Amino acid sequence: MKSLKPMILLFFIGISIICYSSHGSPADEQQLMVKKALAIHDRVLTVDTHVDTPYRLLNKEYDVSKTHDPRKRGGKVDLPRMKKGGLDAIFFAVFVGQGDRSAEGNLKAKERALALFDAIHHMLKKHADLAELALTADDAYKIEKKSKRAIFIGIENGYPLGNDLTQVEKYHQLGARYITLCHTRNNDICDSSTDGKGAEHQGLSEFGEKVVKEMNRVGMMVDVSHASDDTFYDVLNVSRAPVIASHSCARAICDNPRNLDDKMLKKLAEKGGVIQMCILSSYVKQPDANPRRDAALKALREKYKNFSEMSEKERQVVHREWRAINEKYPEKLATVSDVVDHIDHIVKVAGIDHVGIGTDFDGGGGVDGCFDVSEMGNITIELVKRGYSEEQIRKIWGGNIMRVMRDVEKLAAQAR
Repeated sequence: MKSLKPMILLFFIGISIICYSSHGSPADEQQLMVKKALAIHDRVLTVDTHVDTPYRLLNKEYDVSKTHDPRKRGGKVDLPRMKKGGLDAIFFAVFVGQGDRSAEGNLKAKERALALFDAIHHMLKKHADLAELALTADDAYKIEKKSKRAIFIGIENGYPLGNDLTQVEKYHQLGARYITLCHTRNNDICDSSTDGKGAEHQGLSEFGEKVVKEMNRVGMMVDVSHASDDTFYDVLNVSRAPVIASHSCARAICDNPRNLDDKMLKKLAEKGGVIQMCILSSYVKQPDANPRRDAALKALREKYKNFSEMSEKERQVVHREWRAINEKYPEKLATVSDVVDHIDHIVKVAGIDHVGIGTDFDGGGGVDGCFDVSEMGNITIELVKRGYSEEQIRKIWGGNIMRVMRDVEKLAAQAR
């Protein structure tokens, strides 16, 4: 069992006391609602399917076992804040930005991925009393019962595969349980939803089809977040297993190519898949105009075009400059209520069995009210406020993604 989240509870109790002095019983009802929500949050398995925290583990000064301040460059995730926020399981993303697709570029991408895998495994060995590697859906529940955090691994961007299909099984052996096929640019697997040059393969490449089939064979979930619409439909046609979008939102609510439209949501559900609601603010709600911020970020991207080829020390410089821009020109964040608007829409279109949570913390994720992992309980409070039952919340927070994972595992076992 998880411990209740005292900071969240005290915050809402404080509001309730203030309200009680002027309104009486509505404050009591508010307090009871919060108490009910946090009790549910404590009972259900909670899973976040996408955070970019592993790059921080490459910094030897970063201690994931200590509490950090997200507003003082401390990141959005660490093990104490996971516990505080009642988050049981998390997918650490082995993220490799898209670079040169030459033999040399592919080798550098592979080396970067292996370094991140090593960092995750080293962290787990060092903090075995706090967290364990999860390789199956059942592992998450077993680790939760030990009052530890379950750490899954995913790969964001299939770039480290290069053109070598055998790497799929090798990464699976290292613990990867999904691959996000691409990132912001096209690669040798498929087209991205945001490549400025447009489509290259018109969806999946021939190699990409082999990758999807191989992922089915070894038991890895295929992730279509970041992929183009054509890639999305190709994947659904090729994959024999349910498909996930590990960190995406509803395009009908926020018109962004990174999000899924209603037709896609329905097709994903028909395939038995799940969309994990991303809380990166600009995917949740169209941002207000902020020309100075936009100009500064554009200049940063132009300055560091070769980011994927940088050393870790050089990357830290870029991250510092990026954080400085955020501090100087902060964006107005979407809210937890805006996040649940997306969940409401997805449930209406695709059904309660096909939505979950994938925050994208440390990759830009964070909204007002759920700025870091310590505030995850606020999503459950909003769900209860809107009338979601405990069983529905159980599905949203972990049941749906664990069902998909079991389906993928079962299919792979049958193929052996």
